[in-house]
Amino acid sequence: MLARSAGSNRQARRVKKTIHSIGTNAQRALAFVPLRQTMNTGSDDILHLPELTHLAQVAFRLVAAALLGGLIGAEREWVGKAAGLRTHMLVALGAALFVLAPAEAGLGEGDTSRIIQGIAAGIGFIGAGTILKRADREEIQGLTTAASIWLTAAIGVAVAVGPLWLPVVCVVCALLILYVLGAIERRFGDTRPKA
Repeated sequence: MLARSAGSNRQARRVKKTIHSIGTNAQRALAFVPLRQTMNTGSDDILHLPELTHLAQVAFRLVAAALLGGLIGAEREWVGKAAGLRTHMLVALGAALFVLAPAEAGLGEGDTSRIIQGIAAGIGFIGAGTILKRADREEIQGLTTAASIWLTAAIGVAVAVGPLWLPVVCVVCALLILYVLGAIERRFGDTRPKA
């Protein structure tokens, strides 16, 4: 009977150990991992540069985002709007950085999609700052500039996540809309009803 009891005790300990192991692994899987454990924060890792080709690709995407945003900003500045070249370049560059930095840190696609959602919603606050309702003339000003800032953020995101032909085509379309349709609108007068 003693041998049976010792065997039962060993088996019970194994079962407890297995349950504890499963519980601990489940807790680890569900636990929030502190930021310092997910990022390379060691003194030798902070200044670690990736391979030259990867560094060049990321740098090219950031510069491309700024330049494409700058094309839209140049048009806005040319027509005398407050949000011009530098604002649009910074919005596109910032949007691209918000997407590229987490990807470089190793975050997943789900995290990137939430970041993109945040950019799309958050950039509205900058756009809202360009919209003015003038009560003396009963008109609203700045809607096109607000829309161009929102579009510039989308261009920055597109440069960061996908092939570059898409944001390039988008910038061409935007310039046609802003420049060509803007010239037609100025030539034939503004026929929109006043607010």
